[in-house]
Amino acid sequence: MRSAARSRRAAGASLAVLAAVGGLVACSSSSGGGTGGGPANGSHSAGGGTYTIWDPYPQYDKSSAWVKLLDKCGADAGVTVERTGHDTSDLTNKALLAAQQGNSPDVLIVDNPVVSTLAEAGVLTTTEQNKLDVTAIAPNLLAAGQSGGKTYGVPIGANTLALYYNKDLLKKAGVDIASVKDWSSLTAALEKVKASGKKGITFSAIGTEEGSFQFLPWFWGSGANLLKLDSPEGVSAVALWTDWLKKGYAPNSVINNTQTTSWQEFAGGDFAFAENGTWQLANARKTGFGYGIIPVPGKNGGTAPAPTGGEFVSIPVRSDTGRYATSRKLVTCLTSTDNSLTTTTTLSYIAPTEAVQAKQVAATPDLRVWVDAVKAAKGRTSDDLGTKYPKISEPMWGAVQAALSGSRSPQEAMATAQSAAASAIQ
Repeated sequence: MRSAARSRRAAGASLAVLAAVGGLVACSSSSGGGTGGGPANGSHSAGGGTYTIWDPYPQYDKSSAWVKLLDKCGADAGVTVERTGHDTSDLTNKALLAAQQGNSPDVLIVDNPVVSTLAEAGVLTTTEQNKLDVTAIAPNLLAAGQSGGKTYGVPIGANTLALYYNKDLLKKAGVDIASVKDWSSLTAALEKVKASGKKGITFSAIGTEEGSFQFLPWFWGSGANLLKLDSPEGVSAVALWTDWLKKGYAPNSVINNTQTTSWQEFAGGDFAFAENGTWQLANARKTGFGYGIIPVPGKNGGTAPAPTGGEFVSIPVRSDTGRYATSRKLVTCLTSTDNSLTTTTTLSYIAPTEAVQAKQVAATPDLRVWVDAVKAAKGRTSDDLGTKYPKISEPMWGAVQAALSGSRSPQEAMATAQSAAASAIQ
């Protein structure tokens, strides 16, 4: 996802369906007014006139690199771009309302978990309809914008989670970071850190989508599937976190931590590890201590699949289908190899294509671990879960809260969550 200012973007969603996805973790956010107005309906022809773009980046004004790129893409396509930046929660609801009124924007940029909701509501065209070329996009990133076997846009970039670590604390505790390869070796490292008088690991387990977002690497890293929350694998992921709290390797504050407050704990210098995102990289450089980054390890080794954050650039359904050709030019411009490096740098993302990822790493070697993490990541609505995801996520974060607070055992908590999720998605 992104810079700290944007890391807690609310993913509010379709009227009720995506209410549970609120708090979108890995995506942009922020305060600030939008630029431009609503959809313009005057002088619109397929080859000229004004084309509207809605995005979730209200923090960028006309002087920003982002808005300048939008204007350039419009000029290249021979049209004027009228851009409006909305807060994410507003954007989804406004997109649904505009579609009902037959007044959708020409281009819509939304958080990836929202795509399936808008697609199911008939708001978005498929890439088959709009002829957008997605062949160069990494399949695992593209999957976040797919539903029912169809693709509904192009990812503008992605962010995900990894483990930051404090080099000085690990050295004093006698921990070689190269030894941390799976859950048991990570837990052993936390034990050594605690024995040295320091704190082990901090993360966000708050009872919102942020909590689910941070739990997913451990859940998926156990080999669990979201359709079976109470599998032995899924229970083992909750048990891992619960045991860390019981043994004092993680603080009780994680129950209420957001990703921002968790980061603040790590930045204080007393924690050896912190689970957090790409968007904290700039802040990591300001901590005043040596840090490193490793992927979240899988239970038995390897890199755990972490959830992807980031937006998709989509073309909404319009009654005047002749407009799609120019809309396609705008989207293609925004996501082209030439412009993707600028876009992903501005938005603090990892590019969705290998060609641009290579350029990012060449320019900033620190991004290598994030590129690797993104390659192993997966969308929350992937596996064709679509709009089922928020109905699973809410009982899942509730189960994590129940287990960490001690009100239920990991097994009981996940069994309750599975029952609630199964009833919700029937």
